[in-house]
Amino acid sequence: MSQTVAESTAQDIKVQKLKPASPWRLAFKQLLKNKFAVGGLVVIVLMFLICFLGPLFSPYSLETMNIRNGNKAPSAAHWLGTDNLGRDILLRVMLAGRVSLLVGLVAMMISVAIGSTLGALAGYYRGWVDSVIMRLADIMMSIPSLPLLIILGAVLSDMKVPPDKRIYVVMFLLGFMSWPSLARLVRGQILMLREQEFMQAAEVLGLRDRRKIFRHLLPNTIPIIIVVATLMVAGAILQESVLSYLGLGVVPPTPSWGNMITAANNLIDFQKRPWLWVPPGVCIFFTVIAINVIGDGLRDVLDPKMKR
Repeated sequence: MSQTVAESTAQDIKVQKLKPASPWRLAFKQLLKNKFAVGGLVVIVLMFLICFLGPLFSPYSLETMNIRNGNKAPSAAHWLGTDNLGRDILLRVMLAGRVSLLVGLVAMMISVAIGSTLGALAGYYRGWVDSVIMRLADIMMSIPSLPLLIILGAVLSDMKVPPDKRIYVVMFLLGFMSWPSLARLVRGQILMLREQEFMQAAEVLGLRDRRKIFRHLLPNTIPIIIVVATLMVAGAILQESVLSYLGLGVVPPTPSWGNMITAANNLIDFQKRPWLWVPPGVCIFFTVIAINVIGDGLRDVLDPKMKR
């Protein structure tokens, strides 16, 4: 009896070993073999932990001002120095990281929602629906995004949108401006997938178009959406930083990495007080590089056509 149980257990173990791993698990294992992608992932995780948990341990607050202590160099009390109002630079960098990272993530989600939906509709229905959506995407892509964002930022300034609400408008603008490229990619994937056998089976079963698109077609485009989404986050962070640097994005008192760099708006600050602009600039650099490295690694893993 014990021998029979042992044999059955050994057979179960062999079956488990022969059971193929899921595609996502295989992709994750392949991603872990990419040292650059793993390094980028570590940087992003540390950046999120520092920005979202770091302010909880700071002895200072965003509203704390001490003009007598303004423009002080880094010290034991203020590791990254203070600004012209005596506010702690380290705390402001961490709080600004929250804003910049959230702007990038929310703008990416808006862009993915719009781009994937319109791309799926264009690829599935084709005909005049495809023509209208793709011509709209062509028009959006033909307009330089940065000058248009600068114009829209100037309009927001003229409309005197409150700073606490302006950040949400910036998120929406950045997300809305970047959907055409994703829509074109999703459309191409849908055009290929709709001719597959599983879609012919869906036609025979008489499924509704909504179910075909959102339950069968779009899930098969998730790998390419993930790759593009990671790169969109980096692009949104850069665009928000540029707009905030020009005074047209997130405006004080809400800190962001872009408007913190604006503090070095004269030669004296640029040469004599590097602690005002170097920390946010370094954060932008490493965050964007890390996200792009992760996106490059995901592209190699999830998109066989792009393997190097």
